[in-house]
Amino acid sequence: MSLSAQTLVLVAFPVAAAALGSVIAVLKPPGPKLSSAIQHFAAGVVLAALAGEVLPDLRAEGNLGFAAAGFAAGAAVMLALGALGRKMDRKSPASGTLPTGLLAAVGIDLLLDGLLVGLGTVLGAREALILTIALTIEILFLALSLTVELKEIGISNVRAAATSSGLGLLTAVGAIGGAIFLGGAGAPLLALVLAFGAAALLYLTVEELLTEAHEQEETVFLGSMFFLGFLVIYILGAL
Repeated sequence: MSLSAQTLVLVAFPVAAAALGSVIAVLKPPGPKLSSAIQHFAAGVVLAALAGEVLPDLRAEGNLGFAAAGFAAGAAVMLALGALGRKMDRKSPASGTLPTGLLAAVGIDLLLDGLLVGLGTVLGAREALILTIALTIEILFLALSLTVELKEIGISNVRAAATSSGLGLLTAVGAIGGAIFLGGAGAPLLALVLAFGAAALLYLTVEELLTEAHEQEETVFLGSMFFLGFLVIYILGAL
């Protein structure tokens, strides 16, 4: 199976997760406590993928300068997107109007997630599988949250779900593009892109998933979901 074909198979899961999250948000959105539990679990999953797969691969590449540059660039992009999102939050769109700033930020996030899936197929089967699992869970919740937000500003159920599901297709664009352009890339470029993706995932976990998760009163159950997510990915990586 070619690299592009492998990527297409893997990225089908996060794309399907975006559609599933959109449908769940329309039919039966989770309550605050369940949402917090999912966020804790997703944060554990993403951090385990970072600690167990992405960062060790970066160190093994040995291109410290490129890795540092990629990480700095990734952090800068995500901080800028975060600032844009906060600015958009202060400007409430008219009822029934799509919030273009929010959608742009989510779209870029999904493109980067897809790029990591494509990069995973270049790095190897295990890395690709772990990254795909982690990003599938993250995108499921991202689509769910986005659809709920769109509904809250007056977007119809069908339009909200279609918008979130459509944005999920950007994951496939990023994945296929990443597999094509990085398939023959040298180690320095791979280190740069991998570090960029690591910074993006770290920002997503610490500044978004865990921040939102802690809006609910912390309980033993909610805290344990973080460690369960981490343990699941750790075991999968060790098998």
